[in-house]
Parts: sequence; structure tokens; C-alpha cells
Amino acid sequence: MKVSNETKVGALTIIALALLFIGFNYLKGKDLFAPSKKIYAVFTDLGSLEKSNEVKINGLPVGVVYQKQEKDKDVSAIVVTINLTRDINIPKNSVAYIASSLVGSSFIVIERGNDLKMLEDGDTIQTRMESGLLGDVKAQLDPTISSIRGILDSLKKTLAGVNDVLNASTRKDIRETIANLNLASAALNNYLLENGPVNQSLENISALTKRLNKSAASIEQTADNTSRFTASLAALPLKNTFDTLSIVIDNLKGITNSLQQGEGSAGALLHNRQLYDQLQKTLMSTEILLDDLKTHPKRYVSFSVFGKKDKSTPLATPLHKDSLPRK
Repeated sequence: MKVSNETKVGALTIIALALLFIGFNYLKGKDLFAPSKKIYAVFTDLGSLEKSNEVKINGLPVGVVYQKQEKDKDVSAIVVTINLTRDINIPKNSVAYIASSLVGSSFIVIERGNDLKMLEDGDTIQTRMESGLLGDVKAQLDPTISSIRGILDSLKKTLAGVNDVLNASTRKDIRETIANLNLASAALNNYLLENGPVNQSLENISALTKRLNKSAASIEQTADNTSRFTASLAALPLKNTFDTLSIVIDNLKGITNSLQQGEGSAGALLHNRQLYDQLQKTLMSTEILLDDLKTHPKRYVSFSVFGKKDKSTPLATPLHKDSLPRK
């Protein structure tokens, strides 16, 4: 029997559609040729969980999200159908939660319990809400974002106050001040370039600095000599000298006290007026005698053969002397 071309085209179309349907369901995690077990999980918020997202136990993919359905018209909860692609045992006290990563999509994680009874096809697994990595990051960033917002508000207020202060007149004054500063800076620069004394002064300062550097060795030598002199002075027996001076001072004090109390000849001379007057008379008589001896020596010595004794009147007062006798 001869098959027409239309029949062949129709058969190929049906086969292609069947393969497309099988491949599409396979990509969604459905294996039409293998029996699968379905369990249910109820969440209040799915986040970014989508169909065909993986379901993992200890990091191993064991199923996919097959369907999402609201629990009631108020969407108080969402029922997620999980299609298990592996024949595994899940204890009844296991718990499922939604996790997410920074670069990947969300997925369901099942924490195995320790119950001896296992979940059967059509059972509902317990669930809990987890913030996940993104939730932790958001929880840490929220206080920082709040602080940044407060800082931005303060900055806005500060800028508003600055704008109020910097009115048109103030801005004009600031511009004029900056222009004057530019002119002053330019004038000072020209003065430094055109005036030789300033440059000469700088050169003199540089030369003086060089001389000081050259004299550093001499200054150090002088300081060393001073240090040696100080050490030598410290090594002198100054204590003995001071002790000797102290003894001399004590002796002088004793002599002074003796003179003040009239002890000894010197003390008697200082305190006895009659003795002083007698000494004055004696000195006067001695001086008159010496002057008379010089003036009339023949009166006291008669030595000449032809001469005669001098009988003139003796001196009653000392002779007047214009100057002290030469030594």
C-alpha cells in the first residue's frame, strides 16, 4: 500500500509535536516516562521562587517546583507542589524552607528529620521562613542605609543654611575678595622677581648657613674644651680651699671682736683716748727732735776743732714739710 505524502507530513508533524512536548516537560523537570512522587509545602511568601526551580537535600537536587497555587482567595498562603525526581526517603518531621544566592535563582532546601516514618505521595512537609543570604545582607544594610539617610538629611539642611548665608551680596563680596587676593599674590610675586635686595638677602642667609655649617666643627671643639674645663674645675680641691677660707674668716672675726672689746695693745689704742693722745705727743716730740737735729746738728755734736757750739734756740714745733720724704 502506497502512503501518500500528506500522510507522511502529518505523521512527522505529530512526532515533532510529541518530541517538543516531551522535551519541554523534561526541561521543566517532568519525566513523563518515569513515575514520580509529589509532596506539598505551604509558604506565606515565595520570594523569587519560580517553577522548575530545584529542591535540594544536603546540596543534592532531588526534585523541582512543579506548581504554585494560592491556598484561598485572600492568598493567606501559597501551596507549592514538589515533584521528587529521585526515589528517596524523607522523614515526616523534615522541614522545608526557601533559600537564595546572590548570583543564582531561589530553591527549596529540605532539612531531613529523624522520624522513622517517611513522607508518602501527596503528604505535606513542614515549612519555615528563612531570610537567606540576601535577607541577612538586607538586615545588615538597613541600619547603614538609615544612617546614610540621616546624614543626607543633615547635609541637605547644612547646604540650605549655607545657601541662605551665601546670598547674592555675600557671593559678590567673596568673589571680590578672591580677586583682591589674586592681585596681591601677583604683586608679591612681581616684587620678589624685580627687587634684588630680597634675593640678595636670601643669598646672604644661604651663605651664612654655609658658614655655620663650616664652623660646626669649631663650635663642637669649643664645647668640648668647655666641657673639659668644667671637668677640671670640678676636680679641683675646692672643698679644702673653702674650709681654709672659713677658718681665716673665723680668725678675723675673733680679732675684730678682740679689738672691739679693747683687748691687747691695738684694742687699748682704739678704745683708750688718753693713750692715743700720749702717743700723739710722743710722736710730735720725736718729730721736733729729729727736725732740730737736722737743723742744728752742732748743738748736739761738737766735733770741729775751730768751731764752737751752736747756742741757738731749739725748735718748738716741727718744720713745715711740703711733701713726704722719699723712700
